[in-house]
Amino acid sequence: MESIRRFFWMCAGTPLEVIEKYPTEYNKFIGIGATIFFTALFAGLSGGYALYYVFAGSIFAVFFAVIFGVLWGLAIFNLDRYIVSSINKTTKGLRQFYQASPRLVFAVLIAIVIARPLEIKIFEKEILDVLKTRYLKEQRERITGISEAFADKYALELSQVEKLRKEYDTVSSELTRLREELKREVFGDKTQTTSGIVGFGTYAKEKQAVIDSKELREQYLATQIANLETYINRQKEQEGINTQNMLTASMLERKISTAGFADRNWALGQLTEGGDDVNNASANAVLFITLLFVAFECAPILVKLLSDVGPSDVDIHESEARIIRWLTATSPISKNRFVRAYRAIGGKPGRRLSRKPLYNKRVRKTERIEGKKK
Repeated sequence: MESIRRFFWMCAGTPLEVIEKYPTEYNKFIGIGATIFFTALFAGLSGGYALYYVFAGSIFAVFFAVIFGVLWGLAIFNLDRYIVSSINKTTKGLRQFYQASPRLVFAVLIAIVIARPLEIKIFEKEILDVLKTRYLKEQRERITGISEAFADKYALELSQVEKLRKEYDTVSSELTRLREELKREVFGDKTQTTSGIVGFGTYAKEKQAVIDSKELREQYLATQIANLETYINRQKEQEGINTQNMLTASMLERKISTAGFADRNWALGQLTEGGDDVNNASANAVLFITLLFVAFECAPILVKLLSDVGPSDVDIHESEARIIRWLTATSPISKNRFVRAYRAIGGKPGRRLSRKPLYNKRVRKTERIEGKKK
């Protein structure tokens, strides 16, 4: 527990030696540090999840997602730690809020970036349904577009095929009619188009000659149609039209599983658009999730702003003020240069540095004069 407590103190951004001097500040800095840590943890998970779908389908997707998630989490951890530790609690009134307002805006932006991938994960099932509808529609439109382009390119050949087919159908129907008339002529059936004489006489021979010429025409048309269709099918194969089929269930599932972050983000946007009840409910859920992360990201800053000025804040402020006065002193005999003797990092309190501070020549001369006077 001691190690966990010191770890959260470190996350809070305040020097450990300052926190240790004031036991009443222990719980406050544990809460601030834990909030910063868990915010960075959620940021890392969110960033890794987002990058996983950027490299979806690659064997290195998990590796890149883990690396980016760790780096993104560390970056957010460093930013939150700096934002909280840089707030000066010793300022008065609204000045403290003005000082923290840019940091609050930055925290809101970070929260929105963190929340989006997690929202996509929460609405994953609904997003998959939207993507399925979109991919089927796109495939249908792609097939239609390619077919229309092919029809424009080979309009002459297709029109010839259509014309030959119409003539072929006309010739076929005439042959059927002529064969029926020839049959009636041979059997002596009296009609408006037959003589009523039994046998294969003159009229029957004439009808047979017409049938033969029609059959030759029919064969010629069939040959022309077959040649043109073979040519068109060969061109379709070269153009890739024959390979453009509607997605099967397995192909659709595989395509959805490799959908990138942009497609999933678009699908989430589609779920929150529109005026029906389902979309309005989804939009409200997304809004509240985003607001939750905004509140979670701003929590360390708000805790620091709402908390009273503690002894650690006063200690840090006075220490910084003494250092600033010492560094900005213009008079060579200023007492500010001799107020505080600093100890080495990690040394015991009250132990002076083994090496004297390096003063300029005027300060050293002043020290010698004061020593002689004493």
